[in-house]
Amino acid sequence: MPELTRIAALVRERIPVYAERDEPFWEAAVALVIRQPSGGEPELLFIERAVRQGDPWSGQVALPGGRRDANEADLVETAVRETFEETGLDLKAIGEVAGPLDEHRPRTPVLPPVIVRPYVAIVRGEAKLQPNHEVAGHFWAPLRVLFDPENTRKTRVRTRGAFWIWHDAIHYNGKVIWGMTQRMVKTLEKVAK
Repeated sequence: MPELTRIAALVRERIPVYAERDEPFWEAAVALVIRQPSGGEPELLFIERAVRQGDPWSGQVALPGGRRDANEADLVETAVRETFEETGLDLKAIGEVAGPLDEHRPRTPVLPPVIVRPYVAIVRGEAKLQPNHEVAGHFWAPLRVLFDPENTRKTRVRTRGAFWIWHDAIHYNGKVIWGMTQRMVKTLEKVAK
């Protein structure tokens, strides 16, 4: 697990960039959950969001997470709660939350005015998932593959009834990682290298 220890240390050392809190906005948090199977290499967890009416990210590849509840002390609490609700993984029981990365906001005005703070979480041992109704599927992708520029390309994606061109989408095993999720993976890559 030396690689996971190194990544956690790099995240803890880094000072993240936080978004301006200009109204209107609401806050959310996601978890970049990293594991290293016995004899394997570090992998990042992705979920595939269930198709749901009114969800602007319906059906997309995403990171576990969601909207901050009013009673939560901070956004790390949101990331831990949402990850448990969506995947059944208790980040504090089977690992640690190493720290936050840079915050992100949608780049298009048709999306809600959300500020998303990603947290890097390291899990040890078996990470058995029990997805809830919000999750249609999940997969683990090796960091090496996600960070390889050969797997990044211009891609036409369909969402909310329209087509968009995403210039640096990550392709892995038939899945397309784009939008804020792709931007968060790229931030992790900068930190981990």
